[in-house]
Amino acid sequence: MHTDLAATLTSWRRHLHANPGLTLHEGETAAFVVARLKEMGLTDIAENVGGHGVVATIRRGGGNRSVGLRGDMDALPIQEQNEDLAWKSANPGVMHACGHDGHTTALLGAAKLLMDDPNWTGTVRLVFQPAEEGGGGARKMIADGLFERFPMERIFGWHNWPGLPAGTIAVHDRAVMAAGARFEITFDGHAGHAALPHLTRDPMIAAGHAIVAVQSIVARNLDPLNGGVVSITVVEGGEAQNQITARVSLKGTARWLRDEDGDTIRAALDRVAQGIAATFDVKATFAFRQGVGVTENHEAERDLAAEAAAAVTTVRRDLAPAMTGEDFSWFLKDVPGAFVWIGNGPAENGRELHNAHYDFNDDILPTAAGFLAETARRALAGR
Repeated sequence: MHTDLAATLTSWRRHLHANPGLTLHEGETAAFVVARLKEMGLTDIAENVGGHGVVATIRRGGGNRSVGLRGDMDALPIQEQNEDLAWKSANPGVMHACGHDGHTTALLGAAKLLMDDPNWTGTVRLVFQPAEEGGGGARKMIADGLFERFPMERIFGWHNWPGLPAGTIAVHDRAVMAAGARFEITFDGHAGHAALPHLTRDPMIAAGHAIVAVQSIVARNLDPLNGGVVSITVVEGGEAQNQITARVSLKGTARWLRDEDGDTIRAALDRVAQGIAATFDVKATFAFRQGVGVTENHEAERDLAAEAAAAVTTVRRDLAPAMTGEDFSWFLKDVPGAFVWIGNGPAENGRELHNAHYDFNDDILPTAAGFLAETARRALAGR
């Protein structure tokens, strides 16, 4: 990549970092993307797809193949702690702690590389996705006709990965990232004086037993060779130290790498909640909402992504999947594709994902943009 383009991408990325758009509030980011695309000469640009989503189309020659490239745009509700950065977030309580500023910029870079390259034919769809961080952006774009309005035979995406050497691309054989859900268990009892517990039905006791019991779900219901996580992360209940409360709620997250394990976890959580409620004579209410599916590569697209990656950088094929989730999973349910990790460099001094000290590594922008562009070329060539 020409050094001038690398410097431009760095400038764009830092602008986005300094001006983050929270999930479902990416309007300014989308406008920035559209402005940069128009400066490159793109005219086929659709806005407000599934929210603040942007889909730009590049067509060249008589080729009838099509491919999609995706970058996510939203930031997180985190107060940035990088006091020494000139491009620190100017939006209090919001920061790009996951690197979506870099993902968006790399997709803009791929657009520029493809626009400047006459040696390919076909159709490239540039998918700038909003609301990846729990906002359901992928499914909203799909519901808004993404694949009907902008047909594509394949789709590819990526995520930066702290701890992996900068610029190295990891390609997984199948599962890349886990499915995820949020759940809530609410125990309703009968409140009363803490000194007269026999006149109450105590939901706090039930909640305490449930916190321990749900840990048996992964340990005793899933195959030990498969990945799974059930974590209680929020406990809400109680008003006064001398009162036994009427209600306690437990909230948490579940993750899995096989769809059938998700069904097992959901059923087991409900079973544990109802069983403990019966034991302590309280009522249990259970809610479970899946946010993302398993991000699982398709075989042909996985191999194509690995070949494209090898053309631009070092490739790793030996990494295990992560239990983090990715909204890109829903695209892969509808269209064949692949998702890779690109190393962001050492995860030191809190520079891991979703940390208040995280910052995207601008040095990997040329690799990321080059990978996306090369993947598109190979997909359009029918490889």
